[in-house]
Amino acid sequence: MKKTLLSAAIGAAILGAASAASAGTLQDVKAKGFVTCGASQGVPGFSNPDDKGEWSGIDVDYCRGIAAAVFGDPKKAKFVALSSKDRFPALQSGEIDVLTRNTTWTVSRDTSLGFNFRTVNYYDGQGFLVKKGLNVKSALELSGAAVCVQTGTTTELNLADYFKANNLQYNPVVFEKEADATSAYDAGRCDVYTTDQSGLYAMRLKLKNPDDNIVLPEVISKEPLGPAVRQGDDQWFDVVSWVHYAMVNAEEFGITSKNVDEMKTKGGPDVKRMLGNEEGTKIGTDLGLTNDWAYNVIKLVGNYSEVFERNVGPNTPLKIQRGLNALWNKGGLQYAPPIR
Repeated sequence: MKKTLLSAAIGAAILGAASAASAGTLQDVKAKGFVTCGASQGVPGFSNPDDKGEWSGIDVDYCRGIAAAVFGDPKKAKFVALSSKDRFPALQSGEIDVLTRNTTWTVSRDTSLGFNFRTVNYYDGQGFLVKKGLNVKSALELSGAAVCVQTGTTTELNLADYFKANNLQYNPVVFEKEADATSAYDAGRCDVYTTDQSGLYAMRLKLKNPDDNIVLPEVISKEPLGPAVRQGDDQWFDVVSWVHYAMVNAEEFGITSKNVDEMKTKGGPDVKRMLGNEEGTKIGTDLGLTNDWAYNVIKLVGNYSEVFERNVGPNTPLKIQRGLNALWNKGGLQYAPPIR
């Protein structure tokens, strides 16, 4: 979600290790028998462990989707909880195979940090959470406020830019860990909490009195969130990307985890091809997978709508509407290239 402020020297030093670690990731994953995904330290709806260590969320389902594509088994996914500070070194060093942790796609991450992004599994933007008792209706009324924010992130930079552009004063209260910032806000050490709006909805659930807090209407940044892999391994990059595209295409075709078996035999040519039921298809072998990889993703994890609705949708505690994350033909931005 946010950009760690690594120096150029650190980025250059760890980039060399990234190239070596990135070659043949799919083969390495197959050899060890599971895929290792970098997750957050706890963002409900996106990547969050319960008290038994069981993970759930959109980003968790994407990792399980990759495992389903590679192994035909979503349980062959392991998660490493990473802070904003630690997530990039973990990917660069090869500790994880893919970063599926609410991370914003930016030019510096695409270039100087040596990562590759292609898909956006959640279109987001930075916002502000305040206590209702402040009687604030707009972020433009926040001059002089104490603002809790995670340090070393794009959130911190966007916050400074927004207040400067609007000639507003503020007092930053910075924390490295999201949990510490949340506790400080809940204890009244700051008036405002800022992060991506998805994170605000998730964080509100952790407060003592969630209903006493509101998310203000302003969205002050673009935060396209999606998985990242190391540069230098096009095959693995393709596998991770096409898991997302399969979920989006499945929703567009009306294929769900419940009807995928019927659609595999009764669907049109595009559907049969996508599900690996067309004679002569190479949609799997060209990726280094079996031809039923997309079928396994949808059958075992679900299409994009199923993943969204069960984790963050209107019937969950987060109650998030599809908005920009609706399909392209329903007013949103989710659009996938054809599988053919």
